[in-house]
Amino acid sequence: MTTTIFDDVSRWRAERLAQIRSGTTLGFVPTMGALHEGHVSLIRRSRAENSRTLVSIFVNPAQFDDPRDLANYPRPLEKDLALLEAEHAELVLLPDQAQLYPDGYRYRVSETQCSRTLEGAHRPGHFEGVLTVVLKLLQIAQAERAYFGEKDWQQLHLVRGMAEAFFLTTRIIGCPTVREPDGLAVSSRNQRLSPRDRQQAPDFHRALSSSPSAGVAARALERAGFAVDYVEDEDARRIGAVRLGGVRLIDNVPLGEPR
Repeated sequence: MTTTIFDDVSRWRAERLAQIRSGTTLGFVPTMGALHEGHVSLIRRSRAENSRTLVSIFVNPAQFDDPRDLANYPRPLEKDLALLEAEHAELVLLPDQAQLYPDGYRYRVSETQCSRTLEGAHRPGHFEGVLTVVLKLLQIAQAERAYFGEKDWQQLHLVRGMAEAFFLTTRIIGCPTVREPDGLAVSSRNQRLSPRDRQQAPDFHRALSSSPSAGVAARALERAGFAVDYVEDEDARRIGAVRLGGVRLIDNVPLGEPR
């Protein structure tokens, strides 16, 4: 199956209107590229539940609080497109910044409670950027369902809340975190870990899932050499963010997960 690329939002919207008139259901997987097995799991879920699947690739500058992080974010577009074709994700949206932010980011989506804790407390403006671009992409895609990974648990919670608050018709589907055999959550950031740090990184998940409390987990991680941004028990989850060798990792586990 050949992948069709839409680098013009207007062209995609015309295509989607024709699909809607023909009764074609659509699943949507928004990404920032650097695709990995976590994204693949979302694509496969979408393909199983919809007639067609649209994947977007857009590195969203509005959600980066650190310009260096934005500059260093991997952009292996050719590799990503090859993966999408192999996974039969036949529709790809590649908008540029001018199309998504014709207003220069003057209009923004803000949430005033959950977005200011955890990731939001450590990354000012991050969720404002995330929610703004996700709302734009959901409006452009006009899909029946959109798929997000549970690794970004706080993000998933906020996107669901936004969809409900603004009466969006797209259903937000959360999908389980995909892990490496040693337990490390799959992430595009993992490729930036040094070999030594990659060997140690699975201790993050082990501490979250095996410690009797968030405080114990945080202290264990600090003793192991991680710089801990936070470990908190919230929303029936143990949620954490750490830095290892300058690479920031996030993860979460359900409270009561077998140890």
